[in-house]
Amino acid sequence: MRYTSAALDGLIDEFSKLPGIGRKTAQRLSMYILHESRDEAEKLARALLEVKDKVIRCSVCQNITDIGTDPCVVCTSKARDRTVICVVESPVDMLAFEKTGYYKGLYHVLHGVISPLDGVGPDDIKIRELLARLALQESPGVREVVLALNPTIEGETTALYLTKLLKPLGLHVTKIARGIPVGAELEFIDEATLSRSMEGRTVV
Repeated sequence: MRYTSAALDGLIDEFSKLPGIGRKTAQRLSMYILHESRDEAEKLARALLEVKDKVIRCSVCQNITDIGTDPCVVCTSKARDRTVICVVESPVDMLAFEKTGYYKGLYHVLHGVISPLDGVGPDDIKIRELLARLALQESPGVREVVLALNPTIEGETTALYLTKLLKPLGLHVTKIARGIPVGAELEFIDEATLSRSMEGRTVV
């Protein structure tokens, strides 16, 4: 069903492009915006534009950060254990581990996994940046790399590829324990399970 307002239909179309948003949800969101004040709509519009204008990737760990805060607050924190790096697929996975409060090391965000069927190879994700980071590391150096990738075929393929690259560097390469269901997404796993998976990580 199309509305008599082209502007409203346009907003519904844009909302429905978002992941997990069907047309009915897009209609509800659009009607909510329509009934909000202009000030609230402008706040939303500014927030959307600021994300595009001000958010960048940390030059060290590739996590998201703001312009003017590079390296990010995790990379510059003196409270972090600098001898271990946890490799994750996306910033939301990193946030999931941070919520547990258990892991106190550093991170590296790949922004994807190797997926030949989708045309994604090792050069399309942030593996080169990880290797460069390990080559330039200062004392105390990184001794352990934790592979905390989603338990999917693509995640396992990426973990195997990284293991072959990292082990010759003399690093202790581990994987988080599999209390996590196969095919699950880390961002949806509860904090207790994530903490146990990090605590029970295994040598690769």
